Amino acid sequence: MSPMRYAKHKAETFVLNLGPQHPATHGVLRIKLTMDGEYIVHAEPVLGYIHRMHEKMAENRTYAQYLPNLARLDYLGAISFSLAHCLIVEKACGIEVPERAQVIRVIMAELNRITSHLLWFGALIVDLGGFTPLLYTFDDREMILDLMDAITGSRLTFCYLRFGGVSADVDDAFISGVQKVVPHMRKRLKMYDSLVTGNPILRERLQGIGDITPDMCRSYGASGAVARGSGVNYDVRKTEPYSGYDKYDFEVPLLSDGDSMARFIVRMKEMEQSLRIIEQAAAHVPAGAYKNDSVPRILKPAVGDFYQAVETPRGAFGIRMVSDGSNTPYRMKLRSPCFSNLSLLPEVSEGMLLADMLAFMGSLDLVIPEIDR
Repeated sequence: MSPMRYAKHKAETFVLNLGPQHPATHGVLRIKLTMDGEYIVHAEPVLGYIHRMHEKMAENRTYAQYLPNLARLDYLGAISFSLAHCLIVEKACGIEVPERAQVIRVIMAELNRITSHLLWFGALIVDLGGFTPLLYTFDDREMILDLMDAITGSRLTFCYLRFGGVSADVDDAFISGVQKVVPHMRKRLKMYDSLVTGNPILRERLQGIGDITPDMCRSYGASGAVARGSGVNYDVRKTEPYSGYDKYDFEVPLLSDGDSMARFIVRMKEMEQSLRIIEQAAAHVPAGAYKNDSVPRILKPAVGDFYQAVETPRGAFGIRMVSDGSNTPYRMKLRSPCFSNLSLLPEVSEGMLLADMLAFMGSLDLVIPEIDR
Protein backbone atom coordinates (compact mmCIF):
# COMPACT_ATOMS: atom_id res chain seq x y z
CA MET A 1 0.00 0.00 0.00
CA SER A 2 1.24 3.48 -0.87
CA PRO A 3 2.31 5.45 2.22
CA MET A 4 0.04 8.29 1.12
CA ARG A 5 -3.12 6.15 1.06
CA TYR A 6 -4.79 7.00 4.31
CA ALA A 7 -8.25 8.36 5.01
CA LYS A 8 -7.79 12.11 5.34
CA HIS A 9 -11.54 12.59 5.39
CA LYS A 10 -11.96 10.67 8.64
CA ALA A 11 -12.43 12.71 11.79
CA GLU A 12 -11.55 9.82 14.09
CA THR A 13 -7.88 10.40 14.81
CA PHE A 14 -5.90 9.86 17.98
CA VAL A 15 -2.66 11.23 19.42
CA LEU A 16 0.29 8.92 20.00
CA ASN A 17 3.45 9.99 21.84
CA LEU A 18 6.60 8.48 20.39
CA GLY A 19 9.19 9.13 23.10
CA PRO A 20 10.68 10.92 24.91
CA GLN A 21 11.75 7.47 26.16
CA HIS A 22 11.62 5.30 23.06
CA PRO A 23 14.56 3.35 21.61
CA ALA A 24 13.78 4.37 18.02
CA THR A 25 14.25 8.09 18.77
CA HIS A 26 17.86 7.42 19.91
CA GLY A 27 17.71 10.06 22.59
CA VAL A 28 15.36 12.18 24.63
CA LEU A 29 13.17 13.23 21.71
CA ARG A 30 9.37 13.24 21.70
CA ILE A 31 7.34 13.05 18.51
CA LYS A 32 3.68 13.96 18.98
CA LEU A 33 1.87 11.91 16.33
CA THR A 34 -1.68 12.47 15.13
CA MET A 35 -2.70 9.10 13.79
CA ASP A 36 -5.45 7.75 11.55
CA GLY A 37 -5.13 4.07 12.31
CA GLU A 38 -1.59 3.06 11.35
CA TYR A 39 -1.09 6.16 9.20
CA ILE A 40 0.42 9.46 10.27
CA VAL A 41 -1.70 12.57 9.77
CA HIS A 42 0.81 14.90 11.43
CA ALA A 43 4.12 14.52 13.25
CA GLU A 44 5.31 17.26 15.62
CA PRO A 45 8.82 17.03 17.11
CA VAL A 46 8.90 18.27 20.70
CA LEU A 47 12.29 19.39 22.00
CA GLY A 48 13.59 20.72 25.29
CA TYR A 49 13.92 17.63 27.46
CA ILE A 50 17.72 17.86 27.70
CA HIS A 51 18.34 21.50 26.82
CA ARG A 52 21.61 22.61 28.45
CA MET A 53 22.02 26.22 27.25
CA HIS A 54 25.32 25.58 25.45
CA GLU A 55 25.16 28.86 23.55
CA LYS A 56 24.53 30.85 26.73
CA MET A 57 27.28 28.95 28.55
CA ALA A 58 29.77 30.26 25.99
CA GLU A 59 29.21 33.80 27.26
CA ASN A 60 30.73 33.09 30.69
CA ARG A 61 33.56 30.77 29.71
CA THR A 62 36.90 31.58 28.15
CA TYR A 63 37.49 30.21 24.67
CA ALA A 64 39.62 27.38 26.07
CA GLN A 65 37.15 26.55 28.86
CA TYR A 66 34.40 26.18 26.26
CA LEU A 67 36.24 23.47 24.28
CA PRO A 68 34.75 20.49 26.23
CA ASN A 69 31.22 21.76 25.52
CA LEU A 70 31.53 21.01 21.82
CA ALA A 71 32.05 17.29 22.43
CA ARG A 72 28.78 17.23 24.41
CA LEU A 73 26.77 18.37 21.40
CA ASP A 74 27.32 15.55 18.90
CA TYR A 75 29.01 12.94 21.06
CA LEU A 76 29.43 10.66 18.02
CA GLY A 77 31.25 13.30 15.94
CA ALA A 78 33.00 15.26 18.67
CA ILE A 79 36.23 15.87 16.72
CA SER A 80 34.50 17.80 13.93
CA PHE A 81 32.58 19.95 16.41
CA SER A 82 35.73 20.77 18.37
CA LEU A 83 37.50 21.52 15.10
CA ALA A 84 34.90 24.15 14.20
CA HIS A 85 35.49 25.95 17.50
CA CYS A 86 39.27 25.83 17.07
CA LEU A 87 39.08 27.09 13.50
CA ILE A 88 36.89 30.09 14.30
CA VAL A 89 39.05 31.15 17.26
CA GLU A 90 42.20 30.69 15.16
CA LYS A 91 40.61 32.79 12.42
CA ALA A 92 39.65 35.55 14.88
CA CYS A 93 43.05 35.56 16.60
CA GLY A 94 45.25 35.03 13.53
CA ILE A 95 46.73 31.82 14.92
CA GLU A 96 48.81 29.71 12.53
CA VAL A 97 48.43 25.91 12.70
CA PRO A 98 51.50 23.77 11.84
CA GLU A 99 51.11 21.48 8.84
CA ARG A 100 51.67 18.36 10.98
CA ALA A 101 48.80 19.39 13.24
CA GLN A 102 46.56 19.98 10.20
CA VAL A 103 47.17 16.43 8.96
CA ILE A 104 46.61 14.93 12.41
CA ARG A 105 43.32 16.80 12.69
CA VAL A 106 42.14 15.43 9.34
CA ILE A 107 43.07 11.84 10.29
CA MET A 108 41.24 12.11 13.61
CA ALA A 109 38.17 13.77 12.06
CA GLU A 110 37.84 11.09 9.38
CA LEU A 111 38.38 8.23 11.83
CA ASN A 112 35.67 9.79 13.99
CA ARG A 113 33.40 10.08 10.94
CA ILE A 114 33.78 6.36 10.27
CA THR A 115 33.04 5.39 13.90
CA SER A 116 29.95 7.60 13.79
CA HIS A 117 28.69 6.07 10.55
CA LEU A 118 29.35 2.57 11.85
CA LEU A 119 27.17 3.21 14.90
CA TRP A 120 24.43 4.69 12.70
CA PHE A 121 24.60 1.65 10.42
CA GLY A 122 24.33 -0.89 13.24
CA ALA A 123 21.60 1.05 15.07
CA LEU A 124 19.48 1.48 11.92
CA ILE A 125 19.51 -2.26 11.29
CA VAL A 126 18.45 -2.86 14.92
CA ASP A 127 15.56 -0.41 14.39
CA LEU A 128 14.49 -2.47 11.38
CA GLY A 129 14.60 -5.78 13.26
CA GLY A 130 18.12 -7.07 12.58
CA PHE A 131 20.87 -7.53 15.13
CA THR A 132 23.95 -9.29 13.74
CA PRO A 133 25.43 -6.29 11.85
CA LEU A 134 25.56 -4.32 15.11
CA LEU A 135 28.06 -6.81 16.52
CA TYR A 136 30.34 -6.39 13.50
CA THR A 137 30.11 -2.59 13.58
CA PHE A 138 31.06 -2.43 17.24
CA ASP A 139 33.98 -4.74 16.57
CA ASP A 140 35.21 -2.30 13.90
CA ARG A 141 34.55 0.72 16.10
CA GLU A 142 36.60 -0.79 18.94
CA MET A 143 39.56 -1.24 16.60
CA ILE A 144 39.45 2.44 15.62
CA LEU A 145 38.65 3.73 19.11
CA ASP A 146 41.61 1.84 20.57
CA LEU A 147 43.88 3.85 18.27
CA MET A 148 42.20 7.17 19.08
CA ASP A 149 42.14 6.42 22.79
CA ALA A 150 45.90 5.82 22.83
CA ILE A 151 46.49 9.39 21.61
CA THR A 152 43.52 11.37 22.91
CA GLY A 153 42.83 9.57 26.19
CA SER A 154 39.13 9.31 25.30
CA ARG A 155 36.78 7.06 23.35
CA LEU A 156 33.69 9.23 22.87
CA THR A 157 33.63 12.88 23.98
CA PHE A 158 37.04 13.80 22.58
CA CYS A 159 38.59 17.08 23.71
CA TYR A 160 41.84 16.55 21.85
CA LEU A 161 42.12 19.66 19.67
CA ARG A 162 43.73 22.87 20.89
CA PHE A 163 44.02 26.36 19.42
CA GLY A 164 46.99 26.15 17.12
CA GLY A 165 47.21 22.35 17.00
CA VAL A 166 46.40 19.28 19.06
CA SER A 167 47.06 18.34 22.69
CA ALA A 168 49.39 15.39 21.99
CA ASP A 169 51.49 14.22 19.07
CA VAL A 170 50.90 10.95 17.25
CA ASP A 171 53.60 8.28 17.21
CA ASP A 172 54.73 5.61 14.74
CA ALA A 173 52.53 3.00 16.42
CA PHE A 174 49.46 5.16 15.77
CA ILE A 175 50.34 5.75 12.11
CA SER A 176 51.04 2.04 11.65
CA GLY A 177 47.70 1.18 13.28
CA VAL A 178 45.86 3.63 11.03
CA GLN A 179 47.47 2.13 7.94
CA LYS A 180 46.23 -1.30 9.06
CA VAL A 181 42.70 0.00 9.65
CA VAL A 182 42.30 1.12 6.03
CA PRO A 183 42.54 -2.30 4.29
CA HIS A 184 40.63 -3.95 7.15
CA MET A 185 37.71 -1.53 6.81
CA ARG A 186 37.66 -1.85 3.04
CA LYS A 187 37.14 -5.58 3.42
CA ARG A 188 34.46 -5.03 6.03
CA LEU A 189 32.59 -2.53 3.86
CA LYS A 190 32.43 -5.13 1.09
CA MET A 191 31.08 -7.60 3.62
CA TYR A 192 28.48 -5.08 4.84
CA ASP A 193 27.47 -4.49 1.24
CA SER A 194 26.82 -8.18 0.57
CA LEU A 195 25.30 -8.86 4.00
CA VAL A 196 23.03 -5.83 4.29
CA THR A 197 22.88 -3.41 1.35
CA GLY A 198 21.66 -6.02 -1.09
CA ASN A 199 19.26 -7.61 1.38
CA PRO A 200 15.73 -7.56 -0.12
CA ILE A 201 14.13 -7.05 3.30
CA LEU A 202 16.21 -3.93 3.92
CA ARG A 203 15.43 -2.56 0.49
CA GLU A 204 11.72 -3.18 1.01
CA ARG A 205 11.89 -1.14 4.22
CA LEU A 206 13.88 1.78 2.79
CA GLN A 207 13.23 2.13 -0.94
CA GLY A 208 10.54 4.68 -1.75
CA ILE A 209 10.24 5.68 1.90
CA GLY A 210 10.80 9.28 3.00
CA ASP A 211 11.24 10.93 -0.38
CA ILE A 212 12.99 14.30 -0.05
CA THR A 213 13.38 16.66 -3.02
CA PRO A 214 16.33 19.03 -3.55
CA ASP A 215 13.98 22.00 -3.05
CA MET A 216 12.91 20.62 0.33
CA CYS A 217 16.56 20.28 1.32
CA ARG A 218 17.18 23.91 0.45
CA SER A 219 13.99 25.11 2.15
CA TYR A 220 14.80 23.41 5.44
CA GLY A 221 18.58 23.82 5.28
CA ALA A 222 19.19 20.06 5.19
CA SER A 223 22.79 19.00 4.70
CA GLY A 224 25.10 16.01 4.91
CA ALA A 225 23.98 12.64 3.57
CA VAL A 226 20.34 13.77 3.81
CA ALA A 227 20.91 16.42 1.14
CA ARG A 228 23.43 14.41 -0.90
CA GLY A 229 20.96 11.51 -1.06
CA SER A 230 18.64 13.93 -2.88
CA GLY A 231 21.29 15.05 -5.35
CA VAL A 232 22.36 18.26 -3.58
CA ASN A 233 26.11 18.48 -4.17
CA TYR A 234 27.17 20.22 -0.98
CA ASP A 235 30.02 19.17 1.28
CA VAL A 236 31.81 21.84 3.32
CA ARG A 237 35.13 20.01 2.83
CA LYS A 238 34.82 20.72 -0.91
CA THR A 239 32.89 24.00 -1.11
CA GLU A 240 34.64 25.79 1.77
CA PRO A 241 37.83 23.76 2.37
CA TYR A 242 39.47 23.90 5.78
CA SER A 243 42.39 22.08 7.44
CA GLY A 244 43.91 21.34 4.04
CA TYR A 245 41.02 19.23 2.72
CA ASP A 246 41.55 20.77 -0.71
CA LYS A 247 44.85 18.85 -0.92
CA TYR A 248 43.20 15.43 -0.67
CA ASP A 249 41.78 13.42 -3.54
CA PHE A 250 38.29 12.27 -2.61
CA GLU A 251 34.78 12.31 -4.03
CA VAL A 252 31.43 13.43 -2.64
CA PRO A 253 28.95 10.52 -2.99
CA LEU A 254 25.70 11.67 -4.61
CA LEU A 255 22.42 9.97 -5.41
CA SER A 256 19.30 11.59 -6.80
CA ASP A 257 16.66 9.09 -5.59
CA GLY A 258 15.95 11.06 -2.41
CA ASP A 259 14.58 8.13 -0.42
CA SER A 260 15.84 6.43 2.73
CA MET A 261 17.76 3.86 0.69
CA ALA A 262 19.67 6.63 -1.09
CA ARG A 263 20.70 8.17 2.22
CA PHE A 264 21.78 4.72 3.41
CA ILE A 265 23.99 4.14 0.35
CA VAL A 266 25.49 7.65 0.51
CA ARG A 267 26.67 7.10 4.09
CA MET A 268 28.15 3.72 3.23
CA LYS A 269 30.06 5.31 0.34
CA GLU A 270 31.16 8.18 2.58
CA MET A 271 33.06 5.69 4.74
CA GLU A 272 34.95 4.57 1.63
CA GLN A 273 35.89 8.18 0.88
CA SER A 274 36.99 8.76 4.47
CA LEU A 275 39.33 5.79 4.09
CA ARG A 276 40.78 7.41 0.94
CA ILE A 277 41.48 10.62 2.87
CA ILE A 278 42.98 8.77 5.84
CA GLU A 279 45.21 6.68 3.57
CA GLN A 280 46.62 9.81 1.88
CA ALA A 281 47.08 11.68 5.16
CA ALA A 282 48.74 8.78 7.02
CA ALA A 283 51.18 8.26 4.16
CA HIS A 284 52.42 11.85 4.32
CA VAL A 285 52.42 13.05 7.92
CA PRO A 286 55.01 15.84 7.81
CA ALA A 287 57.67 16.31 10.44
CA GLY A 288 57.54 19.32 12.70
CA ALA A 289 55.52 20.71 15.57
CA TYR A 290 52.11 19.35 16.51
CA LYS A 291 51.04 22.67 18.05
CA ASN A 292 51.83 26.34 17.90
CA ASP A 293 53.73 27.09 21.09
CA SER A 294 53.34 30.85 20.68
CA VAL A 295 49.58 30.80 21.33
CA PRO A 296 48.91 32.91 24.45
CA ARG A 297 47.22 31.26 27.40
CA ILE A 298 44.45 33.87 27.49
CA LEU A 299 42.96 34.67 24.09
CA LYS A 300 41.23 37.94 23.29
CA PRO A 301 40.10 37.89 19.65
CA ALA A 302 39.69 41.10 17.72
CA VAL A 303 36.31 42.79 17.86
CA GLY A 304 34.18 41.38 15.08
CA ASP A 305 31.63 38.91 13.78
CA PHE A 306 33.05 35.56 12.64
CA TYR A 307 31.63 32.41 11.06
CA GLN A 308 33.09 28.97 10.46
CA ALA A 309 31.50 25.82 9.05
CA VAL A 310 32.75 22.23 8.98
CA GLU A 311 31.39 18.97 7.56
CA THR A 312 30.41 16.75 10.49
CA PRO A 313 29.18 13.15 10.12
CA ARG A 314 25.61 14.53 10.07
CA GLY A 315 26.12 17.58 7.87
CA ALA A 316 27.17 21.21 7.97
CA PHE A 317 27.85 22.50 11.47
CA GLY A 318 28.45 26.22 11.76
CA ILE A 319 29.53 28.57 14.51
CA ARG A 320 28.78 32.29 14.46
CA MET A 321 30.88 34.08 17.06
CA VAL A 322 30.61 37.74 17.98
CA SER A 323 33.67 39.05 19.82
CA ASP A 324 33.79 42.23 21.90
CA GLY A 325 37.54 41.92 22.42
CA SER A 326 37.30 40.25 25.82
CA ASN A 327 38.41 36.73 26.77
CA THR A 328 34.84 35.37 26.44
CA PRO A 329 32.51 35.50 23.42
CA TYR A 330 29.88 38.24 23.41
CA ARG A 331 27.53 35.85 21.57
CA MET A 332 27.85 32.32 20.21
CA LYS A 333 25.33 30.78 17.82
CA LEU A 334 25.63 27.09 16.89
CA ARG A 335 24.14 25.97 13.58
CA SER A 336 22.97 22.39 14.14
CA PRO A 337 22.78 20.06 11.10
CA CYS A 338 20.43 17.62 12.85
CA PHE A 339 17.95 20.37 13.76
CA SER A 340 17.55 21.28 10.09
CA ASN A 341 17.35 17.63 9.05
CA LEU A 342 14.73 16.86 11.73
CA SER A 343 12.68 19.84 10.51
CA LEU A 344 11.85 17.79 7.40
CA LEU A 345 9.94 15.25 9.50
CA PRO A 346 6.43 16.83 9.61
CA GLU A 347 6.19 17.33 5.85
CA VAL A 348 7.86 14.10 4.76
CA SER A 349 6.11 11.79 7.23
CA GLU A 350 2.55 12.86 6.41
CA GLY A 351 0.68 9.79 5.21
CA MET A 352 3.39 7.32 6.23
CA LEU A 353 2.84 4.13 8.12
CA LEU A 354 4.23 4.42 11.64
CA ALA A 355 6.75 1.63 10.97
CA ASP A 356 7.97 3.45 7.86
CA MET A 357 8.44 6.67 9.81
CA LEU A 358 10.82 4.88 12.18
CA ALA A 359 12.87 3.73 9.19
CA PHE A 360 12.83 7.27 7.81
CA MET A 361 14.02 8.73 11.12
CA GLY A 362 16.84 6.19 11.16
CA SER A 363 17.92 7.38 7.72
CA LEU A 364 18.24 10.95 9.06
CA ASP A 365 20.90 9.83 11.60
CA LEU A 366 19.78 12.12 14.42
CA VAL A 367 21.81 12.86 17.54
CA ILE A 368 19.42 14.53 19.96
CA PRO A 369 21.87 16.39 22.28
CA GLU A 370 23.10 18.24 19.21
CA ILE A 371 19.53 19.32 18.36
CA ASP A 372 18.49 20.03 21.95
CA ARG A 373 21.62 21.90 22.88
